[in-house]
Amino acid sequence: MTTPAFSLRPAERRDLPAITALIRELAEFERLSHVCQATPEALEPHLFGERPVAEAVVAEGGGEVIGFALFFTNFSTFMARPGLYLEDLYVQPAWRGHGIGQALLEHLGALAVERGCGRFEWSVLDWNENAIGFYRRMGATVLPDWRICRVSGEALQRFAR
Repeated sequence: MTTPAFSLRPAERRDLPAITALIRELAEFERLSHVCQATPEALEPHLFGERPVAEAVVAEGGGEVIGFALFFTNFSTFMARPGLYLEDLYVQPAWRGHGIGQALLEHLGALAVERGCGRFEWSVLDWNENAIGFYRRMGATVLPDWRICRVSGEALQRFAR
């Protein structure tokens, strides 16, 4: 079996419709379509605006964007160093098993090292055993003691008062 050719590159504005479509596929996979509000217009200022808060790398195969990784810089007070946080990584099902996810993770790991980051982190849903196994095989530690805390929507508005 021949491994299909793919390449990675930084996302560009022209990729916004494709990235948004992949985000919607990811939301469906994670059973979170009901909270997905991603549109090219909503994403554009955060990736390419005057003060971008996130970055993305896309995987191309067959002349199309078939995967992406969206990430941003965070900070560790204990390490007194920045970190790289992977918000989402997604590869279309037809392209899985060809090393694209691994290439995206390795690319971001190298970027973290290049930028002097003390760590590279991400979250995974506890029911996604395939992803957990994949991450462990790549050398990641799945932290058992930490839980994500989140305030959003109307609760965030109340929280801010």
